[in-house]
Amino acid sequence: MMTSAGAQSGASHFFLNLMRVGAALAFMQHGAQKLFGLLGAQGSATFATQFWLAGTLEFWGGLLILVGLFTRPVAFILAGEMVWAYLQSHLPGGFFPVVNGGELAVLFCLIYLFLASNGGGAFSLDGLIEARRRRRAAG
Repeated sequence: MMTSAGAQSGASHFFLNLMRVGAALAFMQHGAQKLFGLLGAQGSATFATQFWLAGTLEFWGGLLILVGLFTRPVAFILAGEMVWAYLQSHLPGGFFPVVNGGELAVLFCLIYLFLASNGGGAFSLDGLIEARRRRRAAG
């Protein structure tokens, strides 16, 4: 696993993991609304529609980010989903996110790009798997 020295030490390591967990929990709520009609949703998505695909990515991708499994590729896919969401749903309402309601799409995209480049941290399943590999290789 390639992580920077800063992401492996002290406060930055703690906050990397906190950001991963917090972003995942927030993202999963959007997926739960779409897939299951929960949390104030008016209904659930019809199977195999674009709305259903977005809910699937948000809920199940968020769950993978939460536990930190396949963090880099999943985060990259979720960042792409947020770019698509911004372009399709928000950009037609104006360029600036504060005007078109796209702040969350932009923030989630940036968070997921950060996780795609830095990984999930040591308190993730990816981190535990990597630590185990290192112990075996050193052993």
